[in-house]
Amino acid sequence: MNFDELVLERQSDRIYDKNKAVEEEKLIECIASARLAPSACNAQPWKFIIVKDEVLKARTGDSAASMGLNKFCIDAPAIVALTLEKPNFTSKIGSVLKDKEYTLIDIGIVAYHFCLKASDLGLGTCMVGWFNEEKVKKLLGVPASKRIPLLITVGYRAGELRTKTRKKFQDICSIDKY
Repeated sequence: MNFDELVLERQSDRIYDKNKAVEEEKLIECIASARLAPSACNAQPWKFIIVKDEVLKARTGDSAASMGLNKFCIDAPAIVALTLEKPNFTSKIGSVLKDKEYTLIDIGIVAYHFCLKASDLGLGTCMVGWFNEEKVKKLLGVPASKRIPLLITVGYRAGELRTKTRKKFQDICSIDKY
């Protein structure tokens, strides 16, 4: 599939084929592609945790299912937690001097690389930011000093490919001035 087809194919999937497990090899492939993502000063401030154990996966998914949100996470065929790791010195200094959270930008880039590769492999994904981070950290043995900005659910899409609804091009782009 070419890049434009891949971008059209990738969506936030919340309905997965519950009878089809995600092969660990495919998750490893997604991470192998994601690790090539660019980052500020090549800091690579991330670590992926593949949650394989069924009980642990259900508990991790349950941590995202609150206030009526993200109930699909409980039954997700696979969950990958993305931890925010310590950036290198130059990235950290740059963030302070420029008042920009380069590490969070880096996390977004690496997560999207993961999700694009998953789509390329025929998998659906959903990046989830609404979850009980403290609970997930305890479940996965993540040190208290670390952050988990995202969980990514992964599975074989069971829902339909949706038409993307986006703002008009002229509302999001200008040339030379705002």
